[in-house]
Amino acid sequence: MAFKSYYQWAALALAATAAAQTTTSCNPTNATCPADAGLNKYRLNTDFTSGSLGRWNTTAGTVTFGDYGAEFTVSEQGDAPTIQSEFYIFFGHVDVKMKAANGTGIVSTWILESDDLDEIDWEQVSTWDTEIQTDYFGKGNTTSYDRGTTVNVTTPEETFHTYSVDWTAERIEWLLDGEVVRTLLYADALEGKNYPQTPMRIRIGIWAGGDPDNSEGTIEWAGGETDYTTGPFTMYVESVDIINYNPASAYNYTDMTGDYTSITATNSTSSSSSASSKASSSSKASSVASSSASASAAASSSSFVSGAPVSYYSSIFAIAMGSLIAGLIQV
Repeated sequence: MAFKSYYQWAALALAATAAAQTTTSCNPTNATCPADAGLNKYRLNTDFTSGSLGRWNTTAGTVTFGDYGAEFTVSEQGDAPTIQSEFYIFFGHVDVKMKAANGTGIVSTWILESDDLDEIDWEQVSTWDTEIQTDYFGKGNTTSYDRGTTVNVTTPEETFHTYSVDWTAERIEWLLDGEVVRTLLYADALEGKNYPQTPMRIRIGIWAGGDPDNSEGTIEWAGGETDYTTGPFTMYVESVDIINYNPASAYNYTDMTGDYTSITATNSTSSSSSASSKASSSSKASSVASSSASASAAASSSSFVSGAPVSYYSSIFAIAMGSLIAGLIQV
C-alpha cells in the first residue's frame, strides 16, 4: 500500500491537491452560512439500474443509464459528469458499487465533502489498473502529503467492486469489498485538527487527469495524456447504500471553529434506536457494527452523534516539488 518511490510520492502529492475540494459556496469557518440539509432517515439505498437518480443531483455533464446502472462517460475534452447527494450526512457508512472506466489518465472517483472543505476520497486512476487510492483532507489543508495511500484491487475496470467508507467519532475506515484496507484515527490527523468531522455530501464522478490542459505533474500522476480518440471512457455505478449515523433534517454550524462540537442537528432521529436497529438487522462487517456502537455512545451524552475531527483541475506544483526534494534528500 506504500508509495513506490519519492517521485511517485511527489506526483501523488501534486494530484492530491488537484483532487481536493478548493471552493465552497459558503465556508462556515469564515462566514455565517445556511444550515445543511440532512438525510433525516437512518438508511437510504439508490439502485441506479432502475434508471433514476433518486435523491441525487447532476452537477456537471450528463449521466445516462443502462443495464449496469448509472453511466459516467468522458467522450471529449472537458467532460466530467458528476452527481452529488441532495443531502448531507453527519458520520456514517457509505457503500458505492462501481466499475471504473478505462483509458489513459481517466479518474473514476467518489468522495465525501463538506462546506468547510473536509473531505474523504476514493480515486481509481485507470492507468494503474491494479490500484486505487485513498485520501482525506481537513479544512482544505494541503500543506502535508502524508495522507494518501494506494490499495491493490483486482480488475477494477472489468469487475464491479464495492468501495466503502465508515466514518465515526474515533476513526475513518476505507473498505474494499467489505474488507478494511485502511484506518485513520482521529489523533493521527494532526491531533484531530485535520480530521474530517463536519456534515458531508457524497459526490461521484469521472474526469481526465491526463487532459493535455492539466499541469505536467497531474498528467504524470494520471499516467500520461488522455487520447480522446480511443474513447469514450465510461464508469458504471450500480448502487449506493448510505447509513447516516445521525439522521436529521438539517445540520447547523453554531460557530466558526469547524469542530464537530459546533454542529447541532435539527429534528434529529434517535441515534440510539437507529444504532440498535442496525445492530440487529444489518449484515455488514463488524467494523460497521462497532461504528454503530460509537454513534450510540456519543448520542447518550450529546444531542448529536459526536465526531472527531472539486476543483479537479487545480494544483500546487511548487509544494509537490518540495515533497520531491525532501524525498531525494532522505535518499
